[in-house]
Amino acid sequence: MHRSWTVKEVDYGSTGRMDTNDSLRLASLWHSMHAISQQLSPTQGCMGIELLEADTFDLHCFQSLTGTKFFVVTEPGTQGVEFLLKTIYELYTDYVLKNPFYEIEMPIRCELFELNLAQAIRKDKVALVGR
Repeated sequence: MHRSWTVKEVDYGSTGRMDTNDSLRLASLWHSMHAISQQLSPTQGCMGIELLEADTFDLHCFQSLTGTKFFVVTEPGTQGVEFLLKTIYELYTDYVLKNPFYEIEMPIRCELFELNLAQAIRKDKVALVGR
């Protein structure tokens, strides 16, 4: 089965940024691991890996009902990322999928999505500081 995806990289953190090739490798690796984990899980209805915890980062994943995956890389132990991922998905459906000029599987170039995504991430950072 051939599977393609769009990688949308937004860096609002203070650490280094991955280049496009690293982002594509990460998305490819994650897609494979996600699919294998769904098949091998002893739990019925498993939706695949949702969190990968490493020494220096956590990789969170939200998969929509259509199979689109959204990732957020955070510092280890960051809480409340599930809410941020669902907010990003809502922004995606509101500003990208409803955009008549957007083509599925193409890079996302939507100014309203970018603006609202930046605002949601800033708002989430403020909420994290208050926790």
